[in-house]
Amino acid sequence: MFTIILATQNMGKVREFEAMTQAHRPALPIQWLSLRDFPQITDLKETGDTFRDNALMKAEQVAKACGIPAMADDSGLAVDALGGAPGVYSARFAGEDKDDKRNNEKLLTLLKDIPAEERKARFVCVLALAMPDGQKFFAEGVCDGLIATEGRGDGGFGYDPLFYLPSYEKTFGELPAELKNKISHRASAMEKMFFLLRVLLFPEPEPITQPNL
Repeated sequence: MFTIILATQNMGKVREFEAMTQAHRPALPIQWLSLRDFPQITDLKETGDTFRDNALMKAEQVAKACGIPAMADDSGLAVDALGGAPGVYSARFAGEDKDDKRNNEKLLTLLKDIPAEERKARFVCVLALAMPDGQKFFAEGVCDGLIATEGRGDGGFGYDPLFYLPSYEKTFGELPAELKNKISHRASAMEKMFFLLRVLLFPEPEPITQPNL
């Protein structure tokens, strides 16, 4: 069993990774741990200017502290009408307490006069895998959508109730978890990371098709 620490306290993210791992074929023998399993790690710095910088910063801190491979994601919402904000500040858009309700309220307030056709947005996820020996790997995923005028659905977390996908006529908050885990930005990034993990765990004697990184 290959153990990876997810550099997060967010159990919603942990459940998504576990579900994607179980659904992936061929299955990979991965045990996911989280920072809740390592209470001695209390404060991770994430002061980078990009999702990639922050993901690597968190993963390397955990891998160094625990001596175990660590994976971190830095993900967030980029809204065209706000010049790409909230971006790397998505979790603390309305304050350092990382309050989902207040973040959503602030986003709706800023977009209250923006028409539907100009509410384009995308969720971005960058995954960084840091190995104790210093090796590092990255994967990125994007999911495009629109910002709804009000929250819909109680599934997911963060901005999910506001992120509307026209092709499904639902927000992330309304989609079944199984479907979201197939089409989300995190799912896209994770599919690419699975390719890298397969290479690390089971080196192939013959070339295998690599997803578009």
